[in-house]
Amino acid sequence: MKSLRLLLILCGICLLSSCVDIEERYDFRPDGSCNITYGFDMSKAVSILTNLLTDSVKATPQFAIAKDTSLNLYAALPDSSAAKLSAEEMRMASASKLAVNMDLKRNVMKVSVKHEAKNNADLQYYVQHISTIPVNNPIEFVGPDKDKKIITRAAAAKETSLTLGQDYYAYEITDKKFYRTVDKSKFSLFLKKAGAKLAVAKAMFIDMPYKVVLNFTKPVRKINNPKAVISADRRQVTLETSMDDVIKNPAVMNLQIDL
Repeated sequence: MKSLRLLLILCGICLLSSCVDIEERYDFRPDGSCNITYGFDMSKAVSILTNLLTDSVKATPQFAIAKDTSLNLYAALPDSSAAKLSAEEMRMASASKLAVNMDLKRNVMKVSVKHEAKNNADLQYYVQHISTIPVNNPIEFVGPDKDKKIITRAAAAKETSLTLGQDYYAYEITDKKFYRTVDKSKFSLFLKKAGAKLAVAKAMFIDMPYKVVLNFTKPVRKINNPKAVISADRRQVTLETSMDDVIKNPAVMNLQIDL
């Protein structure tokens, strides 16, 4: 049982420290709305960590837990956190969907947060505030009720932000541009909080790729990031990097896109 708890704790650490495959996607619509998705795939990390477990642990009912479920993000908030939300933050959380796909036997651990922003102002508010909303560790609510006590005790942290680190960006979003710039002072604070966990992941050879995809309704005129790839019709921008690269040079995540 200790080994199983270790796996769940490490899964929690993976989520907290961004030791995952991260994909951030923006799908803009002609009416000005935008679907935004933060996807976190911890499957590779789980595969590595599972090798630490004994066969007896892998044979336990807890290890056999498999869930593919979604729920309102507001429903995932701890009561103490929900009580502190402003009316606007409550609306934002209620309009977001949290999805969890977990199957330890198949080395699957995926979490996503989806939201539909009504306009640019709504989108800018969302991306600047979503990281401030803590939720219960996703590992807690994927199991049946009889397993919850075990899983809750095993969780590395009872509350966490699923988009940890997003608060180090400054945004400027209009009909004619999408600007995102890393605030170096906030990024330094992020490294102080997560640096040790990132180092552990690196020591265990856990990759941390980071991908951003933006689909626009009109062609891109200009972009400042040489690592970004523009599609043939100039309506899609894809930026792929890794947390290692971001740590070395946070500016690799800067995007100034003119439409």
